[in-house]
Amino acid sequence: MSHKYLLFNDEFHLVDTPVLTATNRGFTFGDGLFESMRMINNKLQFAELHADRLVSGMKALKMDGYALMDDYFLRQKTTDLVKKNRWNGNVRFRLSVYRDGAGVYTPENNKVGYVLEGIQLGSNRYELNTKGLIIDVFDEMTKSVDKLSNYKTSNSLLYVMAGIFKSQNRLDEAMILNQNGFLCESISANVFVVYNNQIYTPALTEGCIGGVMRTAIMQLARMNDMALIEAQINPEILKEAEEVFITNATQGIQWVMGYGRKRYFNEVSKFLIEKLNGISA
Repeated sequence: MSHKYLLFNDEFHLVDTPVLTATNRGFTFGDGLFESMRMINNKLQFAELHADRLVSGMKALKMDGYALMDDYFLRQKTTDLVKKNRWNGNVRFRLSVYRDGAGVYTPENNKVGYVLEGIQLGSNRYELNTKGLIIDVFDEMTKSVDKLSNYKTSNSLLYVMAGIFKSQNRLDEAMILNQNGFLCESISANVFVVYNNQIYTPALTEGCIGGVMRTAIMQLARMNDMALIEAQINPEILKEAEEVFITNATQGIQWVMGYGRKRYFNEVSKFLIEKLNGISA
């Protein structure tokens, strides 16, 4: 059995090597952020969009070194890891960036470190789930709307608690509300709702993650003359919608089959994932 590697601050290590210490700020304070990315046929998908969000997030967290984390960096490092592991070119990546160095709540410096991990995938395309998801609304906690809401930070307790809710209720996914009670996102994806032949998605001002796949799907919809509106969405719309689907960078699109007794179609999901595969080949 061949060894598998990760990339830690430009050095390859076996995946079971303890590269982080107990004083790592990402562990002790959640002082970091991450990107989930996908490579198809040795091409990192939407590298520019991932780099833009990563750089913007690092600026928001007042981290140094963001100028180096461009799309060239992402393409180079992911390609290096693929070659080292002799993967087939279809890979899911997680890039974790953390503030390095000492300090308690107040860091002594704003330098960063990173860990790049990957998992080889079998498919070379985005695949729509054959069985639709069953969802419910998680309302035990809500997501605050602030300057960090649109980034994938290391502070993920809200999503962990929503994940426990999902498991306890035997769901496939759970919808998260913002502090004002409006639809925000799901545990690991952005949300789209088809209602009266128009596609709605929560606006970034509602506190949702500024998803890379969210951006790509919005662009595809508009390129195909599909009405798409970024809005403040009351969760009650889930009881009336014709279709609900979620999106993220690694899975593309997943369609939702049911919410309570409500059942949904998946025509828009099917159409958009075909278009997505067309531009990702």
